[in-house]
Amino acid sequence: MRWCSSLLLFGFLAAVNALSSSGSRLLVVLEDATEKGLYSTLWGDLEGRGYNLIFESPKNEQLSLFELGERAYDHVLLLPPKSKGFGPSLSPKNLVDFLNSEGNILLALSGKSTTPSAVSSLLLEFDLHLSTDRSSITVDHFNYDTLSASEKHDVLLLERPGKLRYDTKEFFSGEGVVAVPSASPHTLGDNSLLAPILRAPATAYSYNPKEDTGSVEDVFATGSQLALVSAMQARNSARFTVLGSVETLQDKWFSATVKAPGGEEVQTVNREFAKQLTAWTFKETGVLKVGKIEHHLAKDDLTAEDLNPSIYRIKNETVFSIEISEYNYDGYVPFEVPVNDNIQLEFTMLSPFHRLNLQQSATTPNSTIFSTRFTVPDQHGIFSFRVNYKRPFLTNIEEKHEVTVRHFAHNEYPRSWKITGGWVWIAGLWSVIVGFLAFVVVWLYSEPATAEKAKTKKTQ
Repeated sequence: MRWCSSLLLFGFLAAVNALSSSGSRLLVVLEDATEKGLYSTLWGDLEGRGYNLIFESPKNEQLSLFELGERAYDHVLLLPPKSKGFGPSLSPKNLVDFLNSEGNILLALSGKSTTPSAVSSLLLEFDLHLSTDRSSITVDHFNYDTLSASEKHDVLLLERPGKLRYDTKEFFSGEGVVAVPSASPHTLGDNSLLAPILRAPATAYSYNPKEDTGSVEDVFATGSQLALVSAMQARNSARFTVLGSVETLQDKWFSATVKAPGGEEVQTVNREFAKQLTAWTFKETGVLKVGKIEHHLAKDDLTAEDLNPSIYRIKNETVFSIEISEYNYDGYVPFEVPVNDNIQLEFTMLSPFHRLNLQQSATTPNSTIFSTRFTVPDQHGIFSFRVNYKRPFLTNIEEKHEVTVRHFAHNEYPRSWKITGGWVWIAGLWSVIVGFLAFVVVWLYSEPATAEKAKTKKTQ
């Protein structure tokens, strides 16, 4: 009976385990504990999805992201600080080291307070740029909430972003209006790892409310140059997300009633958008995993010894297959490649000799198997099967398996009479041999005239 109760307890703990594929330890950095109640719905949603929330103040001297050289937390949620920064334990260097250790960070900003220089320095590490005064907010006189911002026009009403991953998966999209109050805008640099999630409308601009002048002459950026929510996925697949408005996560905006100029009153979808944003940042979605990788000669009677050989021969017919799964909230499901995209296999030495599209060949309950068939090139040496699949909002796949390609052995070359193109040369060779033998025979059996016969001829 005790064994059964232990088993049930283990099953219960497994059931409430975090949906994230990388862990459940979530550090929430909140300087003002009195503001914790403003985000109670968000905390409840995260705990309901299995996260273990640890609330800490940046002023806590005992706070550290690492313990004995390992990550002490799996994810970090940084709310805007009231002071000049997050303190020495959460310096830009430590946060970058946390990302390098495959930790995930969600950084929330607010236009209601000046962004500390330490946060600005952290964003510069990833080629994200704030306004020079770090106090700007995003204003739009055409897409604002007339109920709560009839004068300041700083509560933007935006449609949820469109499909951000080609034309199939939707990590952040859907129907509805997202309210973005007092957003601190930023711009994206040339970092190829950056991707905008939510941009400002074409009629928006950055504005510093602390300036006394009523007109705006020199703006930081305008229109779609302003990013309100952006994401960066590092080369090790760690994720860093910047949310320009922390108020978007507050309870009052999760189910608020808003009204655009000339429109009707609608309910915001901030809660669903926050779920999608935190799910992607904390690796509940868009996580790819590689299962079995097999390559072998193209033949029917395969055995276990025939799989993944270390040596191939030139001009061998070869089959390559790879198994890929995608994590989706609570488990791995078969990965579906977008219609306008392909996973490619490179058979390469110093440069690719083959670059082939992998086709879906089979499906299991939790994965998809992609495969292709090709002929080993007529070049011996050290080759590699390489799959390098890197797409926005998906973790990277980089697999490389080396094999040796040898030339034909002496007893593996085809005999000359099997090559129809060589029959002319074989016929010419044998004609020379036969002609020579005929000449020898004629020469041997052509006796010269004797001396008596020669005299007889002269007498006559």
